[in-house]
Amino acid sequence: MIRTTYDRESECMDWSKRDFIRCLGVCFLAFGLAVSASDFEKEGRWAEEVVDQLFDGEPVWLLTDSVRFLSLHVVPESGHGGGLLILHGRGVHPDWPQVVNPLRVALAEAGWHTLSLQLPVLANGVPGTDYKALLPEVRPRIEAGLRFLERTTSGPWFVVAHSMGSTMAVHALTQIPPLPVTGLALIGLGSGQGGGGLDPDGTVFSGLSVPVLDLFGEQDLEGVIRGAGARAKLDHRFDYTQVKLDGADHFFDGHETELIAVVSGWLNQKLAQ
Repeated sequence: MIRTTYDRESECMDWSKRDFIRCLGVCFLAFGLAVSASDFEKEGRWAEEVVDQLFDGEPVWLLTDSVRFLSLHVVPESGHGGGLLILHGRGVHPDWPQVVNPLRVALAEAGWHTLSLQLPVLANGVPGTDYKALLPEVRPRIEAGLRFLERTTSGPWFVVAHSMGSTMAVHALTQIPPLPVTGLALIGLGSGQGGGGLDPDGTVFSGLSVPVLDLFGEQDLEGVIRGAGARAKLDHRFDYTQVKLDGADHFFDGHETELIAVVSGWLNQKLAQ
């Protein structure tokens, strides 16, 4: 059983949790529309669904300068004090049953504090290249997550990201000033050398300065496989490990155990260095 915690700063006066979530879309629109391209109504719908059905961990509401957004925190029974930010893929939520939930729960069982963030999202069916408009909104959310981990853990802190979340993490972690992140585990990083078609020549990816795990499935999306091949040929100026998981697709269905083992093993290796 995983011990959980709840950030009391997330309580909204005397409102019930459901009342707060139902007004979330309106609050987002009033508070952040002028500075954000994210679909806040969709974020609000995801938040209501996630919190109502949450089994592992507790919801924590985090703040940037312009938005309030959902994250999910799981506290290990025991561990080393390290923390992980978990970043989901395109258009989904921080408890997505493929990749995200298995990682955030299993890695907490392995001794890590996990904090899964709601990333900015767009409407269903939009192409990945449209997510370029959301990239400026990602780093503030990662910074808010790191501030929470700084208050609740002793470190070090890593980012573990899937699909579009990996692309967003690459862009956020190459900005100045550097963030206090020890390493970056990228899972199913998309087309283009830096992912998602948003870094076609790998210029952004090459600007990373922390250790990187580049993990993809043998049966992954065509763009992911193509991008992985291109990234393997880059002249890396950072500690770089690429792993292809035999038989796995983009969502690692049926290969969750192997996925967790690879990510956990890499994290433990970096923790020991």
